[in-house]
Amino acid sequence: MEIDDFDIDRSTDQAWDQFRERLSDVLSVMDDEADLHLPTLSPDDDVAPYLHFRCRHLGELIAEASSNASLGEDFQLVASQLTAMEQLGWQPPSVSGDHPSPDFSVSWSQDDTDGLAALGIETLRSVFGVLHPVFIAPDHLAEVLTPPAPDEPGPGAGPGPEKPYDIEELTAVMLPGAQALADVVGEELAEMFGHTPFRDCEGDFAIRVGSAMIFVRVTPDGREVIAFSAVVHDLEGRSRAAEICNDLNAQSRFVRFWVLRDRVYASMSLLAQPFVRAHLHQVVREVAQIADGIDDNLADTLRGRTTFES
Repeated sequence: MEIDDFDIDRSTDQAWDQFRERLSDVLSVMDDEADLHLPTLSPDDDVAPYLHFRCRHLGELIAEASSNASLGEDFQLVASQLTAMEQLGWQPPSVSGDHPSPDFSVSWSQDDTDGLAALGIETLRSVFGVLHPVFIAPDHLAEVLTPPAPDEPGPGAGPGPEKPYDIEELTAVMLPGAQALADVVGEELAEMFGHTPFRDCEGDFAIRVGSAMIFVRVTPDGREVIAFSAVVHDLEGRSRAAEICNDLNAQSRFVRFWVLRDRVYASMSLLAQPFVRAHLHQVVREVAQIADGIDDNLADTLRGRTTFES
């Protein structure tokens, strides 16, 4: 099993770095007709925190961040958050000035989109408390100028309904190396979840499913695909956790559980030479269902926490 070196905090930082780079790229090519809205996900109809970018005129970008005038009741900013916004350099809401707005705003040179992207990410993470880029809709920035249509599946929705496999998905193929395998895995995950998954610097695909995060890794030799999830974080009592993992392993038919440092992991492996697309679907679906299905109870039992709040 080649995931003992996995660090979810490092993976999260890498995902934010990737998001920042892609955001900077998009901002650098915006013109006066472009409009970029980055809303975070809300469990109901309440307006959740968001960022909004527009090009005021060639070379100048206006960024806006949601204020209490725009946010829903459950997302109102407290005094410490309002102070943090001003410390980061955001101008408070105003009805006058060069660019009046009911939200926080800042004017930025388009020559420094890296700086503006960094400000946006810092605001999302440290002020709005967004834990991972998958909580932003859309979750990827390849087509980022408009949010997804309401009927499109978003991050966290889980894999789509299981359906009969077609002949291509049931056909075993020999792929020429790890990169070719990773390309196919990425395509299949996008089809399963309805959106392009994040991929960190180490090549792991990351998909949020409910309160869990599922990672899919192609081994360097291209012989194996591993789906895994950190089910519980910051647990109390490694001995008790190991006992529970032993019990789960005795009951679980396919998924393996184990303790690494202060986390409980669940994983399932797929042999990839030859590679069968249907087998990947089955493995990812199995890990996703189990990880999101037991993480809350397991976290309560071990006095830990899930990756994301339910």
